[in-house]
Amino acid sequence: METPFEIFTHSSGIRIVHRQVNSPVAHCALVIDAGSRDENDNEQGMAHFMEHVLFKGTKKRKAYHVLSRLEDIGGELNAYTSKEETVLYASVLERHLPRAIELIFEIAFQSTLPEKEVNKERDVINDEISSYLDSPSELIFDDFEELIYAGHPIGRNILGTPESLEAINRERLLDWINKHYSPERMVFSTVGNFSLKDIRKWIDKYALEVRTGDARYHRRPINEYTPKYQSEAKETYQTHAIIGNRAYGMHHPDLSALILLNNLLGGPGMNSRLNLNIREKYGFAYNIESFFTPYTDTGVIGVYVGTDKGTIDRTLRLVQRELKLLREKKLGVVQLKKAKQQILGQIALGQENNSSASIGQGRTLLHYNRIETFEDIAKRIESISSDALLRVANEVFDPNQLSTLIYKAR
Repeated sequence: METPFEIFTHSSGIRIVHRQVNSPVAHCALVIDAGSRDENDNEQGMAHFMEHVLFKGTKKRKAYHVLSRLEDIGGELNAYTSKEETVLYASVLERHLPRAIELIFEIAFQSTLPEKEVNKERDVINDEISSYLDSPSELIFDDFEELIYAGHPIGRNILGTPESLEAINRERLLDWINKHYSPERMVFSTVGNFSLKDIRKWIDKYALEVRTGDARYHRRPINEYTPKYQSEAKETYQTHAIIGNRAYGMHHPDLSALILLNNLLGGPGMNSRLNLNIREKYGFAYNIESFFTPYTDTGVIGVYVGTDKGTIDRTLRLVQRELKLLREKKLGVVQLKKAKQQILGQIALGQENNSSASIGQGRTLLHYNRIETFEDIAKRIESISSDALLRVANEVFDPNQLSTLIYKAR
């Protein structure tokens, strides 16, 4: 039986979730409900820029001492920005968890954002943008979202542009914090061999300068969708392509069915339909996969392939054939059972990684205000019928609703 999650709301308004595990390593994460989707048109790249400069000095420490605080004891400190979240996280030996908690709260609430460091980091992020532009297999995913969410901030690149970064300064970064870093929009998550009493004590000690923020902030609703086809020449060795659609958000009743369907079509297993029927059978693509990214009120589903320019047309026809099979042919009892067993095994293995689990449980509490055990997840997966999968496939893979983006090798 799983160790139960323990949840409480700190006096500051931050929700806390803790899971006690018998491990010599402890993990913590602060999940903030603010990402690139929340940027105004003149703020592109702001959320990601903020994630970088939070580490560049606090009221107590200069940038070097922030970065060395956990590194000196063999720990790890990192962060990432997504379309809807900013996450600060750390992993340390069990006895050093209080130090990690102190540093996460210090970075989040006591960063001084020195103007000199802000200007320096602008150059670092510009280099990151250049590196990203050199990776068409990564770039195409963001360009596809920009294609299907044209005119909405959720479709924009998280990194921003060199032009938009020029407009970001310390004053605007402070405005961003004051607007978005509300404790009601945060979850602090811990996994380690500690009692909840210990966690409460350390958070009471270190959560001293929590900003108020704006808990009433509401995101811009998603705009209308029109399917599109776009093909452009690129200086690449391979031709890259995505076929996909808008999909379900995190709270959609068929979310689990779509996760299962995506895993069956082109998940990480070597026995996915795309891998077996396109890569293994025809040898057309080294990289082929399907992907599903749910956001709070929408999502993206698609198939990515990288192949030779001489085989791209045939490869895309084979992809369309696989989508058609999902729309027209219901899974048999044995096929459905295997698909469920596979995804449940993958979920269980993923939960063995306590670092990922600390972020995952924080994100889950942030978006659903509850935590599910593995048993809860298994019940939901087991309840999915082949009829439901067929219906979902016809909704998200409707050929009249699919968009296509192709980077053609010159």
